[in-house]
Amino acid sequence: MNLLLLNHELLVLALALGLLLVDLWLPLPAKRKLGYVAAIGVGLILLYSLFCVKLPSGQPVQYAFGQMYALDPLALFFKRFFLLAALIVLLMSVEFSDRITAGISEFYALILIALLGMLFASSANDFALLFVSMELITVTFYVLTSFQRARVTSLEAGVKYLIIGALSTAFTVFGIALVYGISHTLNFGQLSSVAAQFGGNPIFLFGLVFVLVGLGFKIVAFPFQIWAPDVYQGAPTPVTAFLAIGSKAAGFALLLRVLFIAVPNITAHWSNLLIIISGFSILYGNLCAIPQRNLKRLLGYSSIAHAGYMLLGVAALSADGRSAVLYYLSGYLFTVLAAFTVICLVLRQADGEDLSGLAGLHRRAPLLAAALTLAMASLAGIPPLAGFFGKFLLLKAVIAQAPLQPGYYCLAFTALAGVVISLYYYFGVVRAIYWADDPTDLSPILISKPIRISIYACLAGMLYLGLFPSCMLDLATQAVKLLR
Repeated sequence: MNLLLLNHELLVLALALGLLLVDLWLPLPAKRKLGYVAAIGVGLILLYSLFCVKLPSGQPVQYAFGQMYALDPLALFFKRFFLLAALIVLLMSVEFSDRITAGISEFYALILIALLGMLFASSANDFALLFVSMELITVTFYVLTSFQRARVTSLEAGVKYLIIGALSTAFTVFGIALVYGISHTLNFGQLSSVAAQFGGNPIFLFGLVFVLVGLGFKIVAFPFQIWAPDVYQGAPTPVTAFLAIGSKAAGFALLLRVLFIAVPNITAHWSNLLIIISGFSILYGNLCAIPQRNLKRLLGYSSIAHAGYMLLGVAALSADGRSAVLYYLSGYLFTVLAAFTVICLVLRQADGEDLSGLAGLHRRAPLLAAALTLAMASLAGIPPLAGFFGKFLLLKAVIAQAPLQPGYYCLAFTALAGVVISLYYYFGVVRAIYWADDPTDLSPILISKPIRISIYACLAGMLYLGLFPSCMLDLATQAVKLLR
């Protein structure tokens, strides 16, 4: 067992425990500032990962815990991804802290514990670690979702997430049991060498399908998406942001490992299933988002559609498709966090998150108006932002496979139709910002320096990935090389 491979996880765990200990000696006003301490700590861990953690050139994969834990280019990509997401979410949480009446230090620590689960998920090479990491993420989010105990909507969201999450956990455990009962192994590497001989075994295939049900819950894909709009609406805004990007990305990290490391031979025959899930996710998310007036609920339905877009790359069953998924997630990170940061600042005093609350935002805070406008444009796929090039890469990967499977043409058409539909509701948000009638509040919105830096970083990320995609695309291509 090589504990040095777990340096990311151990550092995040030490930071979370340190916050809880320091909390014992601080007065309440100082506790709210612990979010900055947590953000600085996560930032230092990210810098350490970028500049000090290197894989040996002759050994691209290193293992720990009897090959349950793998440190490889894909794991490093996602670990840095999660650290960056948590850094911005923690800064957002400090701005939101005045709406949390008690336990603010625990709130920050729970975000770090969720981050810990995501870091483990990125390195899962065994169904046991897959389950543990998924549960660490999900159970933490049960608590975070209902953290505002005085709000009925927050408690309701937490209960719904708990019930449906427990159901998805049951599917996952039952699926893992069936897979183990037939193959006698939980390790992805060992499973890949024997999975082909069980391709005709219905019990083994049912087990894999049940595991996919659990992962579908994590990535918010149809038909496992029913929880998302209510939970996105009721959860505290920083929690919703971390759910939208962190939990979803963790689900895709696990999905890629299961499909293309554990059972690549079986995945090769599941193109039709993946096409159907992707297409229905795109249509369901986009069509249901049209009548929404609550901004967080709208982004909840949007998240379902974007899970469908990312599944385009998985359904393509190609290296180009898998690298496009990682590129798309990178652009999605900056876009979604920019949107939720604006929501956190602008609608913090409102009882709901109705679009009418954005009226006059371009006069109250031009930076926030520009950030939310660019975020909506990127989500819609407007050039030259990251969302446009991400959708282009995903569609390119799908169309490249179409001569072999005509169903890919239908999927590409569905994706394009989804893009057109999404223009209506995304630009409805822009209309609410710039052209809403008679704004009731024109008082300026104060933006703290850390949040201003965070917003500028998100804007830079959206523009840089859209204008100069080659660097991130190269990183994504290197990360997926080990996937088969």
